[in-house]
Amino acid sequence: MSAPIAPVPSELSSEQIQALLTPIPPWKQVALWKSIAIALVSSIVLLAIVGVILSNSSGWASFQRAFLSWPNFKASWPMVLDGFKLNIKIFMIAEPFILAIGLLIALTRVTRSPVLFPLRAFAVVYTDFFRGAPAILVILMLGFGMPALRLQGIPNDPVFWGTVACILTSSAYTAETFRAGIDSVHPSQRAAARSLGFSNVQTLRMVVLPQAIRRQVPPLLSGFVALQKETALVSVIGPLEATRQAQIYSGLNFNFTSYLTAAVLFIAITVPLARFTDYLVQRDARRRSAGGAY
Repeated sequence: MSAPIAPVPSELSSEQIQALLTPIPPWKQVALWKSIAIALVSSIVLLAIVGVILSNSSGWASFQRAFLSWPNFKASWPMVLDGFKLNIKIFMIAEPFILAIGLLIALTRVTRSPVLFPLRAFAVVYTDFFRGAPAILVILMLGFGMPALRLQGIPNDPVFWGTVACILTSSAYTAETFRAGIDSVHPSQRAAARSLGFSNVQTLRMVVLPQAIRRQVPPLLSGFVALQKETALVSVIGPLEATRQAQIYSGLNFNFTSYLTAAVLFIAITVPLARFTDYLVQRDARRRSAGGAY
């Protein structure tokens, strides 16, 4: 006997093809909801275990009074919030200077002109020194050292020198971020631009830098988040920013909840930016996996 003839599959209709090509919405994916449920249950169980351990500890009551006092949280809020405005002012002023100085140093380091060797050497020393020195030491040296020199026309305001210290330390890290982005651009991009008649400056400005900066946006945003936290170090030279105000309240009321107040304010700013940075990183990863253009 001959083998049975397999049925010829019928052609798919346009509606069936469209249904196969249309991605399933997230809210209709059973596996996704199952993963969310498992993650939620495991998180609740973990938090419950931690809560039971902490609440049953012998020092929980005293810890709660010292660090989790709601009346002290409300009382310290206006004072700490007023100081946090100075933190915002510092990093909003510092960030444009950090980006500009960091880009300038990065461009200086990637140049190969022998005439610019002294500037290139200075850029190397600058990045090595300010990346190696702890930020708090730079703030202390500038905040106390520069006013002691009594130079004419130089401000003695600790806020000014604290901001300058943040600019110097953060711009060194930013310079390396920009340099990594510039080096990541494939040499063929430069060759293609030169073949079209672009000069070195035009190639750098119109081809290399746009790609380099676009690729380095997530690390630059991470540096901005780090700068926000770094402004708290300025309190060591006297400015009444959020951390210093929390310390003053704690000293006057013998309660440490004011530090929690300051932490809440910093987290309220940094967490949204961190999540936005994560979104950009994931989008960049999707583009790379799909072979998309930058």
